[in-house]
Amino acid sequence: MSIDSVRLNFSESSLQVLNFCLAVIMFGIALDIKWDDFRKVFAAPRAAIVGIISQFLLLPFLTFCLVWLIKPAPSIALGMILVAACPGGNISNFMTHLARGNTALSVSLTSIGTMLAIVSTPLNLQLWANLYPPTAAILTDVSLDPWDVFKTIAILIGIPLMLGMTLSQHYPVISQKISKKVKPLSILIFVAFVVIAFTNNIDAFMEHIHHVVLIVFFHNLIALLTGYHAGKIASLPLETRKTLAIETGIQNSGLGLILIFGFFNGLGGMAIVAAWWGIWHIISGLLLASYWSRKMATASQSA
Repeated sequence: MSIDSVRLNFSESSLQVLNFCLAVIMFGIALDIKWDDFRKVFAAPRAAIVGIISQFLLLPFLTFCLVWLIKPAPSIALGMILVAACPGGNISNFMTHLARGNTALSVSLTSIGTMLAIVSTPLNLQLWANLYPPTAAILTDVSLDPWDVFKTIAILIGIPLMLGMTLSQHYPVISQKISKKVKPLSILIFVAFVVIAFTNNIDAFMEHIHHVVLIVFFHNLIALLTGYHAGKIASLPLETRKTLAIETGIQNSGLGLILIFGFFNGLGGMAIVAAWWGIWHIISGLLLASYWSRKMATASQSA
């Protein structure tokens, strides 16, 4: 069976649970966001501007170029475009800290990027998918309404962010206590839920995973290199370049999965790309962060 005709089984109740998990994760992220983070960005905006350009302009554009170059199955191509249109992933702050990058910048970019995603994700998806005829045909078939995508993202991201930031602003001690428990627990629940959900589709997943392994590897590599070299071109320091690489290379594939099951009926190529990206970017991010961390430690010992 062609990967474009595969539909992964994901019930309405399962989708609601997935939505709830993502909302809780977004709430947990928001508990660590302070208004001071935004003030710091405005005080020294160059790094943040480069990061936003890298993530929301360069990565979608380069993804579109990659799609034209390799011409994957249409559903895989649409999955790549959707992943590139998503905001940064929630584990980027931890990986930046491990890599000895600019953690404050990472937090700021995560918060700003997540807010921008309410508008940028549906816009980037519509723009780049419609410019590639095979993916444009899928959008026509499913009659995707950008306004519906916008509303979904606003509910899943915007509301939890506002609630979390409000609690953090007015009750900082309580929010810190909640954050320490909510963030790791919600991420574990989310990962476990996705694994269980895909276990129910293991035959389709195993039959077609080989189509996306190399594609996701190179796509993720392009994302990491885009962030790093965008910072290099802008003459930003090494710790900032590390941060931009991780922020651009770690995408919120969980949001991508929700949109895939909510609007594309679990379209096989899209779902497998997003699911494998969600696994691979953790591996690649940890490997890269660990390498940078060891390199810094060695340099410190040699000094």
